This record gives sequence, structure tokens and C-alpha cells, in this order.
Amino acid sequence: MRVTSAEHDLVLVVDFGAQYAQLIARRVREAKVYSEIVPHSMPVEEMLARNPKAIILSGGPQSVYAEGAPRVDSGLFDAGVPAFGICYGFQAMAQTLGGDVRRTGLREFGRTPVTVSSAGTLLQGIPEDLNVWMSHGDAVHAPPAGFAVLAASSGAPVAAFEDLDRRLAGVQWHPEVLHSQAGQAVLEHFLYDIAGCTGDWTTTNVVDEQVALIRQQVGDKQVLCALSGGVDSAVAAALVHKAIGDQLTCVYVDHGLQRAGESEQVEKDYVAATGIRLEVVDAEDHFLGHLEGVTDPEQKRKIIGREFIRTFEATAKKLDAERHIEFLVQGTLYPDVVESGGGTGTANIKSHHNVGGLPEDHQFALIEPLRTLFKDEVRELGLALGLPEAMVYRHPFPGPGLAIRIVGAVTKERLEILRAADLIARTEITAAGLDRDIWQFPVVLLADVRSVGVQGDGRTYGHPIVLRPVTSEDAMTADWARLPYEVLEKISTRITNEVDEVNRVTLDITSKPPGTIEWE
Repeated sequence: MRVTSAEHDLVLVVDFGAQYAQLIARRVREAKVYSEIVPHSMPVEEMLARNPKAIILSGGPQSVYAEGAPRVDSGLFDAGVPAFGICYGFQAMAQTLGGDVRRTGLREFGRTPVTVSSAGTLLQGIPEDLNVWMSHGDAVHAPPAGFAVLAASSGAPVAAFEDLDRRLAGVQWHPEVLHSQAGQAVLEHFLYDIAGCTGDWTTTNVVDEQVALIRQQVGDKQVLCALSGGVDSAVAAALVHKAIGDQLTCVYVDHGLQRAGESEQVEKDYVAATGIRLEVVDAEDHFLGHLEGVTDPEQKRKIIGREFIRTFEATAKKLDAERHIEFLVQGTLYPDVVESGGGTGTANIKSHHNVGGLPEDHQFALIEPLRTLFKDEVRELGLALGLPEAMVYRHPFPGPGLAIRIVGAVTKERLEILRAADLIARTEITAAGLDRDIWQFPVVLLADVRSVGVQGDGRTYGHPIVLRPVTSEDAMTADWARLPYEVLEKISTRITNEVDEVNRVTLDITSKPPGTIEWE
């Protein structure tokens, strides 16, 4: 279910191996212009066949002079499509069109001052002295014929240029990075003032278009969706339900490993908000029986994944016998698509199973209404569809749940201890207004460890709890969240006062890498 360029202006982001390619695409969408990422290996003819309104050339790790470095086909610039180069893409554009690109020996990485000599159209209204994010060793020393030089830095004699007649422009820095001053303004000047984009990509449009596509795809057939409690499956289900109503049945497998209140949130709040038909499978005893005595984290994950599939399949078969279900909803997001096949099309996309790894031979046709969206867009969509805010802004939570936040064997008693401590931590973070500042907040029970404590004038021998609040953009890297001391103190005091068996609270201040976000 691809959004077509006939429906909206389409901007293609050509990925030259940049760590920021997805970020560029997101920033374009923040300007209300639809964007997709394509690999630099895609032939120009294929790019142009998509009828793009504009093309953005991303940064990349190589030198334009390195052997085997990706090149830009000059046909791209002869086609009359507006193009914008960033970092490597800027140098590749200059080189292809006859400019002078050299290795200067003066590398610029991180925050770098840039002086605007002539604003032109690209830098109109931008301060003359800018602080931007650079990452380069080569530099453009002379622009191609027809280009006006707009800015320079110590290591880049030509740091920005434009040719308005051909609607081509570029900058040496990374405007997509928040560290770059006025970065979004620079991108929007290109998109609106040079490329002529209209800016009509909105959440409302996404809802209307996907509803129409889903109705067309499904007709009068029955559809199944596995709800995990996470935002992706919740929003995907709500969108499909808006399109086809009671032709959709959702299944929630309650494995007994969720945090406090989360199963109730799915069973009551979600159904109340959407009116969705929900089948709840109470499988807590089943899962805990299989996990009894298991301490190895990888074994825990495999057991939970296996039993989830078996439980879901059994429920699906029962429902299929009643209603003959032909379609399965999945909450695949655009980053899943890009990371699997470079955004080149469905043929290269492997299955990203929102429901915990369904078998490859399942007989359902897939509906993936979120496959063109980034996470922040999915959250916006969830709010527009009327989902509870607590569900839309829920922190990422692992499929195996609290089982991998208990270091040691998983038991009902240990789950209750951890649920109580976790609830206190989440409650205090919410009360302090810090929910949106934190990417994730694992609370870990060291169930096989005991430490000495003093509570009520008596010696105790309880379990330690580890707090692991982290900040992150994408979960690939993460840093520990610098929570205010008074918030940490309140969490610690409440946990040791209110949770039996816990007499010590610790804080994990390890970044990722070297540590992972989860302990197991």
C-alpha cells in the first residue's frame, strides 16, 4: 500500500550510506512533503519514473575520489527535476557538474561556524553567522558553472550554492541534524521556494487514503490483527477498524508478563476508544508453566516467542473456522522497510512481524497500513484516531515483557514484586512531566541476588532493584537519562517503603554501547 506520487508531491532521498538518511526523510515530512528513501544504486530512469517533485542527495562516509565511491549519474541533473545535495551529495553534485572538489587536509567535524556571503533563495532570512553540523574531509573549492556561492567555512571555501535556473542547490553541512542552526528553514527553502512543493502531506490525508486503500483491498472479507499493547499494532488496528468495522477481529494474548495496568488498558480502554471486536486469550498459567525454573535469558525469549506463536495460531484457527479470515494486519513501519530492502520496493522487503514472529507459511494476505510512516507519524495518527494518550505515547516495551527484566527464574511472586516497583517508577516519572524526555525506562529485578538492609530497626535480606532510564533517537545508541535527584529519591523511597522483598534501589548509568538497554 504505497502512497503514490500522483496523490502527493514525492521527494526521493538518495541514500549514499548516510547515517542520517532516515532523518532527512523525516525532516522533509515535517515540512508536510511526502518522502521516500532509495539507494544510490537505483538507476536514474527508475527514480524519474516515480515522477518525483524533487530529489535530495544524502551524505555518505566515502570520499568522492575514493575508488568505488558512489557516483551521481549526470542524467539526474539533465532531467529538469530540482535536486538538493547534502555533504557527500553536495560534493557529488559539484563534481558531476564540473566543479572543483579537493581534499583540503582541514577536516571539519561537529559544530562548525559558517559565514553566509549571499543569502540567495536557499538561505533567505538565515543569520549571516551560522553554527552548523559538519562532517567532511573533502571540500568544494569552486562551484560548477551557473552556480552562485552562498556561504563558506574555514574548511569549505564553498559551503553552499544554488543554480535557480536549473533548480539545483546544496550545502556542505547537515541541515537535517538538530545541532544545525536554521536547518529546517534551509530544507524548507529548497522544498518550497526552489522545488515548488505544496506541503499537503498530513495525518488527515494518511487516514483518508489508507481507509480507501484498505476498503479496496479487503472488500467484504474478514481480517485478523494481533494486539501487543504497543503503539504500532494499536494504531494499525484502529486504522483498519475505521475502514472495515466489524470485519476486523483483534486478538490479545495475555501472557502474564505485562506491566501493571497494561492488559487492562488493551482490554478496556482500547476497546472503549475504538469499539473494536477483541478476543482476549488468558495464557498466564500456560506461559509461566513453560518458564518455570528457566534462568537463561535467551531460552526465556525462545520459549515466550514459541508459545506466543502457538497460542496465536490456535486462536486464529478457531476464528478462521468461524469467519474464514483472509487477511492479517501488521504494524510494519517505514524504518523496517528501509532497513530490510533500502526502500526499493516490496520485492526486497522481509517480513517484520509485529506479533512476535509468525511462521513464514501463514496463509493470510498482509495488510500493512503504517509501512510508509515513521514512529512519530504513527503517534500523531494514533491521536487523530482517538486512541488513549497513554497508549500512543507508551515507551517501547520488549515482546517477552517482564520476563527479561527479571534476572533469574520467572515466578508469579517475582512478577508481582517487579510490577509494583515498575509502577512506582512510571508513576513518578509521569508526575514529574518527564515521560516524553525518556525513550525507555526498564526496571530490573535482580531476583537471584540478595543484599543486606535495615528496615524498621531490623535487618533485612531483600532483592535489589535497578533503574535503567535511557534517552535515544532510535535505540541503536542510547545514553542514561539524567533524571533530577529529587525524582530518583522519591522513586527509591517509595519502592523500598512500599514493595516487599526490596531493600535497595540502584541506578544504571551505562550508555549503549557498551551496555544494552535491557539487562537480558
